[in-house]
Amino acid sequence: MKRLKTDILVLGSGGAGLFAALHARRAAPDLHVTIAVKGLLGKCGCTRMVQGGYNVALAAGDSIERHFMDTVEGGKWLPDQDLAWTLVTKAVERIHELENELGCFFDRNPDGTVHQKAFAGQSFDRTVHKGDLTGIEIINRLAEQAWVSGAARLEEHRAVELVASSDGALSGVMMIDMREGELVFVQARAVLLATGGGPTMYRFHTPSGDKSCDGLAMALRAGLTLRDMEMVQFHPTGLLAGPGTRMTGTVLEEGLRGAGGYLLDGAKQRFMSRYDARAERATRDVVSRSIFAEMRAGRATPHGGVYLSMGHLGADSVARQFKGMVERCADCGFDLAGGLVEVVPTAHYMMGGVEFRPDGATAMRGLFAAGEDTGGVHGANRLGGNGVANSTVFGAIAGDTMASWVAREGAWLEPDAAKLEAARGRALHPVGRPAGDLERVREALYAVMWEDVGILRDGAGLTRARTRLSELGDELRTLGVAGTDLRYNLTWHDWLNLESLIFTSVAICAAAQARTDSRGAHFREDFPDTGDLATSAFSRVRVSGDRFDVSFAPVVFNRVKPGQTLLAA
Repeated sequence: MKRLKTDILVLGSGGAGLFAALHARRAAPDLHVTIAVKGLLGKCGCTRMVQGGYNVALAAGDSIERHFMDTVEGGKWLPDQDLAWTLVTKAVERIHELENELGCFFDRNPDGTVHQKAFAGQSFDRTVHKGDLTGIEIINRLAEQAWVSGAARLEEHRAVELVASSDGALSGVMMIDMREGELVFVQARAVLLATGGGPTMYRFHTPSGDKSCDGLAMALRAGLTLRDMEMVQFHPTGLLAGPGTRMTGTVLEEGLRGAGGYLLDGAKQRFMSRYDARAERATRDVVSRSIFAEMRAGRATPHGGVYLSMGHLGADSVARQFKGMVERCADCGFDLAGGLVEVVPTAHYMMGGVEFRPDGATAMRGLFAAGEDTGGVHGANRLGGNGVANSTVFGAIAGDTMASWVAREGAWLEPDAAKLEAARGRALHPVGRPAGDLERVREALYAVMWEDVGILRDGAGLTRARTRLSELGDELRTLGVAGTDLRYNLTWHDWLNLESLIFTSVAICAAAQARTDSRGAHFREDFPDTGDLATSAFSRVRVSGDRFDVSFAPVVFNRVKPGQTLLAA
C-alpha cells in the first residue's frame, strides 16, 4: 500500500475545504497542507453549483441579530445557538475577505453598495450574489488562490476510511487513487472532513452524482455521533425535464420566487396561498410539502410536478436577472423567462451531520469538520443563502484552528494495523466478485427513499424503509466488480457510492423513526404537531456494531429562548 505524509489533510475542495487550506497556509506557512478531492479542484462539488447567493447582514436596517433570529426561527429552534451566532457574525468578515482579498465580484446597486436580493424565510433582503452564478464566482477565485498557495493537491483521490491509531485518535485516511486504481494511506497530524453531504439517495436530487455522503459514512464507521440526520431539505423547485436527462432535479433557485415568481398547479392556477400566508415566499419545507400535496392530490403537470411561472415579471427582466437559469432551461427546451417550466421538489441539502464545536473540532482527536458534513448550524431547516455562508465561515475557522492545534499538540500517529487492514478489506470487498446490476439497486434506493423517507413520512413507511434498506445493503454486498483493472473503474466507484448512500440512508431513517413530532424538514403525517418548543431536543445517531442507536439531547437556549427575540421592540 502506498503511503504519503502531510501535516494537514483537507478532504474536499468546496468552499469549506479551500477556505480551510488557505487559512491554514496563511496561519502557518511552514506546515505542509494537502487538499484531497474526489474530482478536480475547482471543477466539482456543491459550492460551485450554488446559484442563489450568500446571506450576510450588510445593509442599513439589517443586523446580525436579525440574521440570527431568522436562522434560529427558520431552523425551528433546533440550531445550536453558538454555531448559529458564529455563522451570522463571521459571515460579515468572510464576505469582505471574498471581495477584498480573493477578488470576487458581486452584483452592485447603482450607488455602489453590494446588491442583496430576497430569499424565502428571511425578514430582510440579505442575499449577496453574482447574478445566479454565485458559486462559480466564489470557487473560481478560491481555486486560483489554492493553486498558488503552496498547498499540495491529490486530485481524483477518494477518501474511504478514517483510520484511528491504537488509542482512538486519528492517524490518517485510507484513500483510493482513482487514476491508478491503488489504495493510498495518507498519514496526517490533522484532518478536515469537508466532503459535503449530497442527498443523492433520492429519486430527484440536486447534487452531482459524485456526491454520495462518503464523509458521513466514514464518520459513522469511525464511531462519531451525527445529529439532526432526519432533517433532509428538499428544494421546492427542481427542474422537471423528464426521465431521460440528468438535468431533472437540478435547482431553479429561490431568487425566482423571491423576485415574485408564481407556482401553478396542472390547471395553471396558483395554490400556495392555500397553504401559507407568505405564498411562494414561504420557507423551503413549507413550499416543498405544499407542492407534494398538490402532486398527490392529482393536480400535477404532465411530467408529475407543478409549473413555475415568471413571465408576468417581464421576459427581458427575468432573462437579465437570471441569465444562467434561463439559458439552462432553454437547453432543455423550456422558456423560463416568458413561459412555464415544470418543477418538482428535489433533495438538496442535509442539515444533519457530525457533531462539532464552533472552532471546528470533533470528538475524535485530530479530526476537524466544516460545511455540509457537520450538523447543528441549521437545525430543522436551512435558509437559502445560509449554506455557502456556513461552508466558508466554518472552513476558514477550521483552517486557523488546525494550524494552531498542529503547532501546539498535533503529532503523526501510526495507524492501528488491524483497522488499516479492515479498511483495506472493506474498500476491496467487491473486487473480483461476480458483477451485478448496480443500477437496479440504485433505482430501488431512489424509490424507497423518495416514497417512504421523503417529504411526507409516517411510522409504517419508515419501518418498511428500514427493512428495504437492510435488504439492499445485503444485496449490494453480493455484487462485485469483474476483472482486476481498477484504473478509473467507475463500476467500483459506483459500488462504493451505493455503499455510502445506503449506510447514510439508514441513519436518516433511524432518526426519522425516533422523532415522533414534526419539525421543519421532517414531517410525520402520523405526528403532525411540532410539540413544545421550550423542550426542543435534537437527535443523535451513533453506530454500535450493526445497530444504529438514536438518542436525544436538549437544545441549549443560551442566547434566546422560544417566544423571545434579540431584536429591539
